Amino acid sequence: MTPDQIALIRQQFGLVARRADAFAADFYDNLFHLDGTLRPMFPADLSAQRGKLVKVLAHVILSLDDLGAVIDDVRALGAKHVGYGVSAGDYQTVGIALLKTLGDHLGDRFDDASRAAWARCYGTLADVMTEDGAARAAA
Repeated sequence: MTPDQIALIRQQFGLVARRADAFAADFYDNLFHLDGTLRPMFPADLSAQRGKLVKVLAHVILSLDDLGAVIDDVRALGAKHVGYGVSAGDYQTVGIALLKTLGDHLGDRFDDASRAAWARCYGTLADVMTEDGAARAAA
């Protein structure tokens, strides 16, 4: 990622983090609207899950200029998701839900450059998570 993309993501995450719980709630609403079969993977009460989502996003976003510092955490998260029954295709749905939720919350600030930066960031993380999950499943 370029320094400009990292700065843009951090600035925009700062805006959505002001309403972190609402952002996370809208994300899960969007996710389950896109694919209702994912809902049973989550607890009935999503309040703790919403907090985890925002915490993971913040952790990664703060480390974007040194992803090596969090890559093991991302790999471990991918391994946990395999145990939850998450498939590689589910990551695409999550990415779509994330971009939609960002667009909903950022409005006009979520332009083409923003979409490209966030898509690249999420794609990189999803690739690490799915590669590790595939390796573990094959072992």
